Order: sequence, then C-alpha cells, then structure tokens
Amino acid sequence: MAFYKFQRGFRQFSLRKVRSYELVIHWLHAKLTRMQFLMLSGVLVGCAAGLAGVLLKMLVHYIHYFITNKVHISTQLIFLALFPFLGIVLTTIIVIAFFKGQSRKGIPAILYEIAQNSSLIPRIKMYSQIIQSAVTVGLGGSAGLESPIAVTGAAIGSNYARVYNLHYKERTLLLAAGATAGIASAFNAPIAGMMFAFEVLLTGVIFSDFLPLIIAAVCGSLISKIILQEEVLFHFESQTPFNYYNVPFYIILGILSGLYARYFAILSGRIEHFFKHLKWQPLRKAIFGGIIVSLLCVLMPPLFGEGYTSIKQLAGGHVERMVQDSFLAYFRLEEWMVLIFLGCVLLLKTIATAVTIQSGGNGGNFAPSLFAGAFLGYFFAAICDAIGFNVPVTNFVIVGMAGVMSGVMYAPLTAIFLIAESSSGYDLFIPLMIVSTSSFLMVKWFSATWPEIKQLADAGKIFTREMDKNILSAVSFGKLVDVTTPSTSPQTPLRELVELVKNGPLSTIAVISAEQELKGIITMDELRPVMFDTEVYDRLWARDLMKAPITEINMNDNISDVLRKFDETQTWYLPVVKEGKLAGFLSKSDILAEYRLLMQEYSDTE
Repeated sequence: MAFYKFQRGFRQFSLRKVRSYELVIHWLHAKLTRMQFLMLSGVLVGCAAGLAGVLLKMLVHYIHYFITNKVHISTQLIFLALFPFLGIVLTTIIVIAFFKGQSRKGIPAILYEIAQNSSLIPRIKMYSQIIQSAVTVGLGGSAGLESPIAVTGAAIGSNYARVYNLHYKERTLLLAAGATAGIASAFNAPIAGMMFAFEVLLTGVIFSDFLPLIIAAVCGSLISKIILQEEVLFHFESQTPFNYYNVPFYIILGILSGLYARYFAILSGRIEHFFKHLKWQPLRKAIFGGIIVSLLCVLMPPLFGEGYTSIKQLAGGHVERMVQDSFLAYFRLEEWMVLIFLGCVLLLKTIATAVTIQSGGNGGNFAPSLFAGAFLGYFFAAICDAIGFNVPVTNFVIVGMAGVMSGVMYAPLTAIFLIAESSSGYDLFIPLMIVSTSSFLMVKWFSATWPEIKQLADAGKIFTREMDKNILSAVSFGKLVDVTTPSTSPQTPLRELVELVKNGPLSTIAVISAEQELKGIITMDELRPVMFDTEVYDRLWARDLMKAPITEINMNDNISDVLRKFDETQTWYLPVVKEGKLAGFLSKSDILAEYRLLMQEYSDTE
C-alpha cells in the first residue's frame, strides 16, 4: 500500500516540474500513518500560512512607515485625501491586469469552495490576497487584513492537500488549518484561530481530527511572536480587575454591541447592493469609492487604515492624540465635542469599510469590528462617567471589541478568546462572555444566519448546521440526468410507439415539438390498454395518448426543490427542462444513490 501511494504520487510529479522537497514529503506520506502525516502537514501548512500572515502584516507596516516618514507631503489633509484613494484604485488596476478581474473574496469564498468545489481553492489565492490587501490597507483603505490572511492560509492548506493527493476530509482539515494559522499569526492568538475554524469554517463539516489544527495554530502564533515587533502586534493590557457591580453595564454594552452589529450588517449590505448594481466599469467604481473613503478619512482621521493605532490610544486613555489631526484641533477641546467626534467615527466606520471593500479594495471585517467595538466601549463608558457611574474605561474598550466582533462575525467564542489572548485579559473572561453572548443573541434575534453568507446559505451553496442539507447541497443532479429516454413527435402513430417501448431501455416516451419543447409523456399506463390491439395501430397517434407531465424540474432548481417535487408528486421519474427545452429525465433513485456515495465520502470513518 505504501509503495502504491508513492508510485501514484511519483506519476503525478512526473507530469510537471519535480521539486525535491515534494518527493521527500510524498515519500513520508507513503511511510507514515494517516495521523502522523496529518500532524506533519499541520506543521508545514501552519508555518507557511503563519509566514504569509507575518509577511502581509510587515508589508502593511512598512508601507505605512514609508508613506508617513519618507513621502514628504505639505499637509496632513492632502496625505489623508491622497493615499486611501490610491489604495483602492491601484488594487483595482492590479486585479484587472494580473488577476483577471476575480471578484469572489473574503470568508464566504472559502465556505463556498468547501461546499461546492470539494475544498479546492485556486492556487492564485495563495498570493493574490496578500498583494491586493497590502495595497488597499497599506495605503489607508478602511478595512482589515485578517480575512485576506485567512483566505491565503486556506488556499495554502488546500493546495498542499491537492499536491499530495489527500481526500476531501483531509483537504478540508488542512484548509481550515491554514486559515487557523493565518488568524493565529495575525493576532498571536492560537486559541482564537482554532475557535474561528470551528465556529465559521467547519460549520456542518463532520470531522474529529483536532491535532493538525492545534499544531497549525501553534506554528502560526510562534512565527508571529518570533518575527513581528510589538508595535505591529494587536496587544493590550487590562488595567482594572473585574467588579461584579458592573455586570448591568456590561449587559447594556452587549445589547448596544448587538444593535451596532445589526446596523453594520444592514448598511454594509445596502452599500454592497449599490455597488453591484452600479452599471460602471470596475475602475470607475474604484475612483468613486476612493473619493468617498478619502473624504471620510479627511473628516475623521481615525478611519485611515486598519485603525489599531486608534484602538491602542483609546485603551491607553490618550484620546487627545487621536483628535489632534482632526478639525477639533482648531477648537478648544470640550468633553462633549470629543464624544460627538467618537460617535461620528463609530457610525462612519461602517460606511468607510463597506465602500473600501465593495468599490474595488480588498480587506475584511475583523479589524473594522474590533475598531468599532473599541469606540463603542469608550463612548458608552464616557457617558456612564458623565452621568455619575464610575466604570473602568479601558476594560469597556477591550470588552466592547469582543461584543461588536461577536455580532458582526457571528462568532462569540472567537471574539472571547481573541480579546482574552490579545489583551492578557483572562481576568475579564466573565464580562467578555456576558458582552459577547448578549451581542450574539441580539443579532440572532434579527437574523438566524450570518448576513454575509445568508444569500449563499439560502441558495444551498454553503454548509450550515443541518448536516443532511449540507450533503444534499453537494449533489449535482445535472450529471444524473438521463438523456437516453426515447422521444417522438405528437404525430407519431401507435405502431411506432410500440416499437420504441419494445426496443428502448425505459417504458417512458417523451413527446416533443420540433423546437424540442416538451408537450407530454407517454408511459405504460397509457400504452397497455391499446398496445395489443393492432387494429388501432394506425388510427391512434402520440398526441392522443400523451398526458401532461405532473411537474417539471428546471436545470436551475436547487436539489432541495428537486426532492420536494418528487415528494409532492409521489413519482420516481420526472422530466428535466433547460431554457424551455427537454434536457432529459431524472430518477429519484439516482439522487439517493449519489447521496449515499457522498455520505461515505464526507463521513469521518475510514
């Protein structure tokens, strides 16, 4: 068996340029047990994805450093107006020129590939997301890097599994391991990376191999900790121990976080809809979106880039540093003015992020949700202090990030562990759980499905927590359509119909027009009373015997609609039409046989 595996891999390598390390790994694949090879793969994928995450973080850091310290611009106003515009426009040009205008990006793209493409992610995504998001965010686009890092890591894991001939289960596991390592390296938070894989990527996927995920998360986090400098990492320190007297305020903050997350989802969805239906060329959309984001950054400088610097200023109580580059610098600073400024930044962040991504930039919602949560936490704590309630501002900033992220990403465990690991705030576990859970329950009350994937979930294009539906969604009934069913015209005499049934493999005849439109169906029930009466062979025609089909299956129907039609009609054989013309017939038994095969492939048993 080991020799066969090695021989099969060697044949594949012989078809392309052979790399020595690939031969070594494939030899190990042949020699090691399945779990041993998966653990080795977790190390390799985790290190590669971790390095990719570190590379992206460093690229953005040095781009920021270059445009801030090496590019001499006379005023901050021109700086804020120029670079976000350039980031979005240059990203769009790069996508058009080098990546063939690819549009599917973000976490929903990974979920789609898991469900619809057997966890095979195009190789181009191993580097395209790094280049695009580095340009967008590095030059000031108001988005985050973590989603592109997750997509890059997932692509690395998927293509590693493809090279070494791994099956769907292992491929999905290593895809998730790559994304896990990417998130772990971005935040130096291995547990959060694992929670992200469990809550978001592996929803509806049956598996029990946790070790490769753990190993990949550790590798990604270690690489980040070794290479990245402190100022690049997302790290805070909680300052005040948890006081249970503040529990009511944490509950209120959780509810506010959920309401803000719902606002984020609705406004982002409307902006996405606006840009998708805007009948402009991509470059023109990018110019339009770049102008909007630049204007927002001029009005509210904290909207520039990821915003982690602003979060650290809020957590450290240095709000004055944040407003010194804004229009408030020209006024005598009052507390109420600062609150209005922070409130405006909070509300406009959603617009800046959605326009950045939808107009042609590349980024995600991780950083924006953390940014908004920090501002919401500070805003709420400041109001509480103003009306006489003394609450720990820094703790509310930290916990607010978990609340908004939980509501925006529909991932409360990821949010809890991410903030706990990034802030060394394990003593804040109780308020983190209160705020994240309250926010999550609030958004679930509005929508049971994460809005970012709702359209794909409703169409059955991604996996959900309903396991049977997940496997059914992977059934492609188009390849099961039987095109061998005999067909005839309405003018065919009974004599010829009897011959068709006698010589054909099935007892069903489709009656079609000259334009291939289905007019009716003739079965044995219609033929049996007359087929032995030779006197009517030349007096009865197909049009006299045919009956209208009970229902038709359209090639655009999803598999759930197809099975519903079978159940409603209590039949096992239905016609399939495509653009009004007969494409063939579909058997319910063929669908069930395909379902059983997929059950064997997707199950976790060997």
